[in-house]
Amino acid sequence: MKGHLQEIDELVDEWVPEPLAAPLTPREQADLAAIPVIIGPTGPKPKLASGKTVVNLATYNFTGLAGNETIKERVIDTVRKYGLGSCGPPGFYGTQDVHIQLEQDIADFLGTEASIIYAQAFSTISSVIPAFCKRGDIIVADRGVNFAIQKGLQISRCTIRWFDHNDMKSLEQVLQSTEKEWRKKKGPLTRRFIVTEGVFDHDGAMSDLPKLVELKLKYKYRLILDESVSFGSVGRTGRGLTELYNVPASQVDMLVGSLANGLTACGGFCAGSHIVVNHQRINGTAFVFSAAMPPSLAVAASEGINILRSTPSILSTLQDNVRAVRAVLDKVDCITIPSHPASPMIHLNVRLPSPTHLLPVASPSLASSSGKPSNPLSVHPRDPEVFDVELEERLLQDIVEEALVQGVMLTRSKRLRGQELTEVRPSIRLNLTAALTRKDCEKAAAVIKAAFIKVVSKRK
Repeated sequence: MKGHLQEIDELVDEWVPEPLAAPLTPREQADLAAIPVIIGPTGPKPKLASGKTVVNLATYNFTGLAGNETIKERVIDTVRKYGLGSCGPPGFYGTQDVHIQLEQDIADFLGTEASIIYAQAFSTISSVIPAFCKRGDIIVADRGVNFAIQKGLQISRCTIRWFDHNDMKSLEQVLQSTEKEWRKKKGPLTRRFIVTEGVFDHDGAMSDLPKLVELKLKYKYRLILDESVSFGSVGRTGRGLTELYNVPASQVDMLVGSLANGLTACGGFCAGSHIVVNHQRINGTAFVFSAAMPPSLAVAASEGINILRSTPSILSTLQDNVRAVRAVLDKVDCITIPSHPASPMIHLNVRLPSPTHLLPVASPSLASSSGKPSNPLSVHPRDPEVFDVELEERLLQDIVEEALVQGVMLTRSKRLRGQELTEVRPSIRLNLTAALTRKDCEKAAAVIKAAFIKVVSKRK
């Protein structure tokens, strides 16, 4: 017995546990080392730790409200009056009058009955979906939805059916096939939802909201629309797709958005009917279990809404800048742009002339070369886009670094490779801002064009 115990002790002494994570690759280490550090306030032309002042096309400062003096004064007054954090979830003495005012401001701004605010933007949509969608319910989702939506879909445990990215014909086919499947099985009546984005985070494409509303009414679905990118950046006054397409917000059952992007505050919101909002106060996990956002940031968001209401020129300036940049970059042979012409988030893919490179095929569509639609049970399209992740990310990072040398701060779109449901094509993500002049944007676009040509030409 003693020898047996000694043998166990020796085995324990020799055992070496596996590491919690794999060591960083040289490329990952280089990426981390290349992240610029801003000294002082962020904004359209921040100063880096290197001492260099750069044109900022990396951050989500669409409306240019970061550093707005009126908002800063309101925030300072709020900190003096309310202090810092809320120190509690909204349902446990974390709710303050400024939170209630912000919810009212959002609802009035969008034209909905009510709204609810969350302390973090990412956790908003991933809490909204499972608050309403349960096991046995049906969700028809776009194959190109962002990672936060993907997590919400997984948590909900719903039956998921997928339609091709931003393809309304594919959506209608999936709705029809789902209806036939349900009738064939003679299953119980279930709740049904369409889940998609306004402007897609992965590529800047824009949904056809009027068609979405038409289909959801025709097939009796509820619509959950994530406007995290489009709220505060699209429409005459930044109200998003409902304003752009002149669709009443009441036609969208759950309208989700970010307060951190267009309003430069923090957190997210869900706008809709009183029933939709009140249900989340009891069942929205991120709302129930997270501390309420700091009151100063709630005031910042409310003041941002007031500025957008009274200054529509902000959005017209933003769109002028978008057009100026697109006028330069749309003509560059080594750049592919999948983003909608009105999207202030512009994704740039690299297009290589080398025959050894896996050139991208046409974007996935409803009908493949075989004439058959994609399988709605699979998140993967029948004809997936083909690309070399490692090669393209390396080239794009070289372009980012070359542009930075020339005074323009860019960023690659960062992805959780291996964790997202589908592999997203590498891109550089430009975030245009109303805080820059048209001339600034044209000069920055020229720098980006030159950086692409320089890096790609080395591959020839």
